[in-house]
Amino acid sequence: MARRRQIYEGKAKVLFEGPEPGTLVQYFKDDATAFNNKKKGVITGKGVINNRISEYLMTRLGEIGVPTHFVRRLNMREQLVREVEIIPVEIVVRNIAAGTFSQRFGMAEGTQLPRSIVEYYYKSDELGDPMVSEEHVTAFGWATTQDLDDIMSMALRVNDFLTGLFLGVGLRLIDFKLEFGRLWQNDEMRIVLADEISPDCCRLWDTKTNEKLDKDRFRRDLGQVEEAYQEVARRLGILPEGGPGDVKGPKTLQ
Repeated sequence: MARRRQIYEGKAKVLFEGPEPGTLVQYFKDDATAFNNKKKGVITGKGVINNRISEYLMTRLGEIGVPTHFVRRLNMREQLVREVEIIPVEIVVRNIAAGTFSQRFGMAEGTQLPRSIVEYYYKSDELGDPMVSEEHVTAFGWATTQDLDDIMSMALRVNDFLTGLFLGVGLRLIDFKLEFGRLWQNDEMRIVLADEISPDCCRLWDTKTNEKLDKDRFRRDLGQVEEAYQEVARRLGILPEGGPGDVKGPKTLQ
């Protein structure tokens, strides 16, 4: 494998210097974390599956005009992306009560919400990713009011599209997390969808049985985590040939 300079390593991915200026190579790991990094483990083949699922969903979103950082998949575990300035706010779109939302409002999991609810969380493991308001986001300079308008519009559009796409393969999109970044081109800036979209950051339930097919299986020790991720890929028609397989990451330059 080629030696590349490592730019950043997160909980689920590693970013390497890209082959061209303004690009990065995003490598998907099998490492899994939950509860703000307090629970750690490995989901065999997760990186391969998430790379394929995220490629598929980002491509489909690009086809309907949602701007993303995705360029193309390079191999089983890597994709080429545009380098963006990540906005330090996670956007969570909720359609059905689940997880911490259910606990916060005393609602039974599976309760249909009156409408999709969008929440903001400040990206900080040290602080536990606290929930924040638009006032916090703009006051602390993380994003402008116009940025948030663009983000909200895109998040709801992504929700509408993905809800229909997943329903078509027998899955309910309960909630999901998005990240956005600023893409600079020729001294012009635009907000684009970044990071990934996969069972790591979406709650997906079978429409008939409500079986969980996402990272909640890891969070809650439900077992068959690898099989759940593979089932999502299978339903989308993108299970890697011969199963998840593996490919080693590139050596890094310090």
